[in-house]
Amino acid sequence: MNFNFLGLKKLIATCYLGSPIANTQLSLFDDEPPEDKTTKSPHKIEITEVTDQNADGAVDLSDVEYLLRNRKNTLTRLKGDGDFRSPECIQLLKEADIVVTNPPFSLFREYIAQLMEYHKDFAIIGNQNAITYREILPLIRDNKIWLGYNSGHFWVMVPDTYEEKKTDFKIDENGQKWRRMGNICWFTNIDIEKRHEDMTLFRSYSPGKYPKYDNYDAIEVSRTADIPCDYYGVMGVPITFADKYNPDQFEFMGIDKDFTTDGNRFKLTKNGKQRTLYARMVIRRKQNKSKD
Repeated sequence: MNFNFLGLKKLIATCYLGSPIANTQLSLFDDEPPEDKTTKSPHKIEITEVTDQNADGAVDLSDVEYLLRNRKNTLTRLKGDGDFRSPECIQLLKEADIVVTNPPFSLFREYIAQLMEYHKDFAIIGNQNAITYREILPLIRDNKIWLGYNSGHFWVMVPDTYEEKKTDFKIDENGQKWRRMGNICWFTNIDIEKRHEDMTLFRSYSPGKYPKYDNYDAIEVSRTADIPCDYYGVMGVPITFADKYNPDQFEFMGIDKDFTTDGNRFKLTKNGKQRTLYARMVIRRKQNKSKD
């Protein structure tokens, strides 16, 4: 629907074998026998032109569906299962400049690795805890990927077969099931304005409010909003800080559950015990900004 607004040359969309949402937005393959019309069949859509075909003054899905039926754009079945690791989908990836998708969270490491291998710009949805993965952490630290806009809790459409839950679950007036997912965020390597916005700091440092760890010269900051404005040493902060991370304002040094100094890995402790069940980002504020 934003094809012309974004100035796209081509849009490629694929689905995989057994996708629960395939064929639910557009009526596809209407010219095929009923036994061949199956949501389990992976296919791809390649769109090169979107015009107001029904003359209603707007470009929407009905126009795209019309264009597909008139073969101005192409809809074809995939030969394989639609897995992003298949040779067929890798060829489509090579053709693309930008990838926007919601990859399987269980395969997030593999998916990121593939995007980096083929040097693609991307904006993909993932769990914020992925920041702590050993495969993802170096990419965040080295400013090769970062968080995009709109992190937090999101309602996600789920199939009718989805089991009802007592919490974080609802059914709307149309009977559609929804599940609320926590700590969801966008991961991207596309530069955005937010990434260069300084976080406003207003707390003052005092040893009583910010205890130090036992085994490393760093202070514990239990909330991102409590990062002190007058402290330039090392700090352990919640991973939600990643949403505010500006590499011009802070240095990201690692994750405390797998922190490394001089080649040695260890966990930060306080009062002789591992600090918390929740991971901490280890950061240090930079002093080279002119206003400091």
